Amino acid sequence: MTNETILVIESAHSEIPSFAAALQKKGYEVISAPNGSSALSHLKKTDPHLVVINAASLRSTGVRICQSLRDNKEKLPIILILPEGKEVDKSTADVILNLPFTVQKLSNRIKPLLPGDGKNLLKVGPIRLDIERKRVRCLGKSERLTPRLVILLQQLMEKHGEVVERKALFKKVWDTDYTGDTRTLDVHVSWLRRAIEVDPDHPRFLKTIRGVGYRLDV
Repeated sequence: MTNETILVIESAHSEIPSFAAALQKKGYEVISAPNGSSALSHLKKTDPHLVVINAASLRSTGVRICQSLRDNKEKLPIILILPEGKEVDKSTADVILNLPFTVQKLSNRIKPLLPGDGKNLLKVGPIRLDIERKRVRCLGKSERLTPRLVILLQQLMEKHGEVVERKALFKKVWDTDYTGDTRTLDVHVSWLRRAIEVDPDHPRFLKTIRGVGYRLDV
């Protein structure tokens, strides 16, 4: 299974095949958008690895959507799906496919465009931490982290399922033997919850163990 995030732009038309659900079954984390403006909104929130534009379902060539996406994120890989026989300039997207084709063919064209899993990538459950780029992805969310938040999350991920004592976390993250006041740790944990939790006030992953410390449950 892969946790790569793909933004799929398509509208529901019974005669045009849908690709969002099919890609989800392939193990991709899929975010769906019904049009270009909605896609731009998602682009700012989730920072997907790749975009699939099902222009055939949108009754358009998808050229304008490609351009607006490029204007917002120049290096974002784009796959454009067109009706049978329809043609656009080859520079419009990284890959242009004409219907009909199989989902496997689409998947085969997606894989080379996705970033490889480097040594700087830590994955636990749905949480994916890019240590080098200081970015965490979880359940469709994508957030940049401060260096300290990266270290904090890395410690919790490496010991997921275990209770990590507050003093031990503070000592590791702040690189100090002084552990007299660890309240700043609580603030950083709250920031971390905003980055990975759907509802930070009712955390599903990052649990407080009263009087002891924190535990990452995945």
